[in-house]
Amino acid sequence: MEEYIQAVILIVVGFFAGVINTLAGGGSLFTLPVLIFLGLPPNIANGTNRIAIVIQSLSGALGYKSKGISNFPFNIYLGISASIGAVIGAQIAIDLDGRLFNRILAIILIVVGGLILMNAKNLTHKLPERLTGKYLLFGIIGFFFIGIYGGFINAGIGIVIMLFLNRINRLSLVKTNASKTAIVFIYSSLALAVFAFNDAINWKLGLLMALGTSVGAWWASRWSVKKGDQVIRWAMLITIGIMAVKLWFFE
Repeated sequence: MEEYIQAVILIVVGFFAGVINTLAGGGSLFTLPVLIFLGLPPNIANGTNRIAIVIQSLSGALGYKSKGISNFPFNIYLGISASIGAVIGAQIAIDLDGRLFNRILAIILIVVGGLILMNAKNLTHKLPERLTGKYLLFGIIGFFFIGIYGGFINAGIGIVIMLFLNRINRLSLVKTNASKTAIVFIYSSLALAVFAFNDAINWKLGLLMALGTSVGAWWASRWSVKKGDQVIRWAMLITIGIMAVKLWFFE
């Protein structure tokens, strides 16, 4: 494949993944298969995908911050907890055989897809936030395990994070997305470092995809603040539909 065609594919796919990840989650379900299609081994594709995740998350978090949406220091506490888990998860992913990784990925996608389909319509909104005391402790514990999954594969984790923050901590969907982007940036930076240390990254392809995801994340974060929770609910439903079709008809 010509290099310029490859670059266009990565940037375009990256843009839409950045939008999807910022508004809901599941962008890695598109970016990972594209990277594997372009010839990367599964573990290298997994590591390369982290470049886009880190840059788009930073871009999205800054976009929300520019609109005055932030949950400091709540995000830091959860981000640190998730980072510890992410280092463990990333190392597990690096050590796995490629074929076993693909089989585990298929199972994970089915489980995450089922979780999304069962819970997406029951999101709470306009309830008092719960960011301290035992609910902060629940968040710290929960995000350690979320971080393990995020370090391992990260596909579909955005919607899992949204469900957790919305149900347990009762953040509005806009605030949930703002926290999600900040937390994912923190723990994904540590996961990226683990993959880089193990030489499991194609920097050229990753940076091209990251160019698209960062633009998509910045645009989506600012646009979603203007549109409010309703657009995020629709984005989640659309994403769930796309994921369900992918899981049902494609390997």
